[in-house]
Amino acid sequence: MTPADPPILSVEDLRVEFGVDRNVFRAVDGVSFSVHRGRTLGIVGESGCGKSVTSLAIMRLVSAPPGRYAGGRITFDGQDLLTLPDAQMRALRGGRMGMIFQEPMTSLNPVYTCGAQIIESLKVHANLSAQAARERAIELFDLVGLPSPSKRVDDYPHQLSGGQRQRVMIALALANDPDLLIADEPTTALDVTIQAQILELMKDLQDRTGTAILLITHDLGVVAETCDEVVVMYAGTVVEQAPTAALFADPQHPYTIGLMAAVPRIDVDADRLATIEGSVPPPWAVLKGCRFASRCPLADDRCKTQPPPLRAIADAHRVACWHAPIEGARP
Repeated sequence: MTPADPPILSVEDLRVEFGVDRNVFRAVDGVSFSVHRGRTLGIVGESGCGKSVTSLAIMRLVSAPPGRYAGGRITFDGQDLLTLPDAQMRALRGGRMGMIFQEPMTSLNPVYTCGAQIIESLKVHANLSAQAARERAIELFDLVGLPSPSKRVDDYPHQLSGGQRQRVMIALALANDPDLLIADEPTTALDVTIQAQILELMKDLQDRTGTAILLITHDLGVVAETCDEVVVMYAGTVVEQAPTAALFADPQHPYTIGLMAAVPRIDVDADRLATIEGSVPPPWAVLKGCRFASRCPLADDRCKTQPPPLRAIADAHRVACWHAPIEGARP
């Protein structure tokens, strides 16, 4: 696919709120991005910045109450997901839209075998017979590196290790060759060898079917290796967005620069790792200016009183910082 083709997924000015103890806080505030067929978009940021809520919102899995879609639009292959009838949305989930959840133990049903959960999806979305679905489930377990797949297909989630459960979740997400795969920290519980196998499996699926991948991760190394474009989120907003090569060559938001500086490097002799001082502001905090101002070494009075817009500073490179472009910003 070329950039001129319409994206398979388009998120425009998405806002998601949660009501807790009579207070309302916005977990996702004005997030926009798009993903094209055959391309991978990475979303990075600290825990609590809104990455997972964004992915759940796309799948329309934000529970209401306490959650609420406060505005914006999510379009999948020309369909507005926020207005789609529930039955049509259920048909998309697990079929044309697959998701690898962050916590497999809470995502897998504990009273059904791992194989039964995949077999059900294959029977519903691929219209396979029970026997054909079972054979496909065993094949998927083998593809994701589960030992003795013909045995594991009859195991319950509690009988597997954390890494094995994660591989079951990946097999479930890939079962129907989705057009869009949302992967929320897909390799967190896996060792490095299996991590590489899973990333390669996702890449093979993309090459074979043109799947669009939305990858949520903390691992900048995975982003550099697998993503075509990167969105950096902070406190529910997008602070920087650029093609992967451009972002790593010339990061422009102080938060992005801090994230990259915190990655251990063998070519830098340092007594301790670099850190970003402070913590992400709580969702209920009322902030007048830039949300990163309290932690930013470049913050001035304007940063503390006026929220910077997400603006273009180069081709396809956008940043929400009053001080951008920043010369010599690469850590």
